[in-house]
Amino acid sequence: MSLNNPRVCINSPANKFVPSLHIEVAIVGAGASGLSCALHLQDRGIECAVFERDDTPCGSTALSSGFIPAPCTRTQTSLNIKDSVELFVSDLRSKSKGEGSALLEQAYASAIGPALDALEVSHGFDWEILDEFLYPGHSVHRMHALPARTGQALMARLMSRAQALGIPVLTRSLVNEIWMQDNKVIGVGITRVDGSVERYSCDALVLCCNGYGGNPDLIGQYIPEMKDAVFAGHIGNDGSAILWGEGLGAELADLGGYQGHGSWAVPHGILITWALMMQGAIQVNSLGKRFHNETTGYSEAAVEVLKQPGAVAWCIFDEEIFQKGCAFPDFQAATQLAAVRRFADAASLSDYIGCTQESIGDTLAQIQTDLKTNDGLDAHTGRTFNKAISAPYYAVKVTGALFHTQGGLSVNDQARVLMKNGHALENLFAAGGAARGVSGNAVWGYLSGNGLLSAFAGAYIAACSIKASRN
Repeated sequence: MSLNNPRVCINSPANKFVPSLHIEVAIVGAGASGLSCALHLQDRGIECAVFERDDTPCGSTALSSGFIPAPCTRTQTSLNIKDSVELFVSDLRSKSKGEGSALLEQAYASAIGPALDALEVSHGFDWEILDEFLYPGHSVHRMHALPARTGQALMARLMSRAQALGIPVLTRSLVNEIWMQDNKVIGVGITRVDGSVERYSCDALVLCCNGYGGNPDLIGQYIPEMKDAVFAGHIGNDGSAILWGEGLGAELADLGGYQGHGSWAVPHGILITWALMMQGAIQVNSLGKRFHNETTGYSEAAVEVLKQPGAVAWCIFDEEIFQKGCAFPDFQAATQLAAVRRFADAASLSDYIGCTQESIGDTLAQIQTDLKTNDGLDAHTGRTFNKAISAPYYAVKVTGALFHTQGGLSVNDQARVLMKNGHALENLFAAGGAARGVSGNAVWGYLSGNGLLSAFAGAYIAACSIKASRN
């Protein structure tokens, strides 16, 4: 299916909207946000249909690790993990340096726990807490995942529940028209794969479609530092929501915010889990030198890696860290693809990197020195080490990649789309990649899991708002 050409159409005698069918709630996009919104609407007795451009629902979620941060869930409480909405909000604000939306931080932090609990209680989602280590920026263990620990598994569970409940998920259906009348959505236009057009009226529309990571023009305009980076997200992120927003006169916000990742294996094209860094791994450039604090965050690490010679780096770790990495299916896949290489000593490791043995030796020795003389603190980058890296060594060649954007349509705490004058549209909602996130306007504002936080919390809020509007 071709790239979208999103249009806002105004119903008028000269351009009349003629629907063939009515839907209570139309949802654009069958990713995590769209499908979870459909499930929450089903729980509230509200019929909906989900329109998906691809043959099979996938989206950015399937390409992610599938980890969702949430405080005060049933699962977290069962493990006696002390957390709170306030602590989560504090972590979000600390990561974004106060530049994120305070309104949405509070709204999403408050909604995400109930959202995940509802999926557990009503739909059998068997959440687990990742408690082997803390992801960058999180004060406590609050990252939730299904046992398979992959985004593909998360998408499969969402889709299977939608199918079991008989929720229409119409694939190969490209939404490219939003029809408006008197500042209210009245319907959508769909182009099928054969070129035929169908139009549906609706009581409410939820945009869960995408960000703009797959639109080179918008990337060049809003985040030019990533215009030459690998795009590791879903090609469907073509910026439809942004373009619809411009056509509507809606407010757009935080378009400079995005999630990068500093460990995209090359040439294999697979994500190397940042859990390695949190367990003690390091990154070095082609000179065998470290160049940043690897524990600050994987998003801003993408920019740091891209600054290095050849825009590449090597993740270096030892046997103990390798074994811990094997708990993650994505890492197992990277090992099977031979992206992860093993070396008996520093000499063979330096040959692989292309640096001198002395250089890599000095880098590894400096960690030992810091552990002995400075409580593990590296004064140059500000990282504190808990252990040295010892032979045999493992290495993965990586680059920095763009995963998904964090800016989008400005929404209020009811997930309603806001116009430039601050007016909230009555029946147009946005969540996930279509909406402004909580990462602020820069790459360093991304707290681990913010993408799926926005997807699941925003979808839950939208469903609750639609239900409330009917009471």
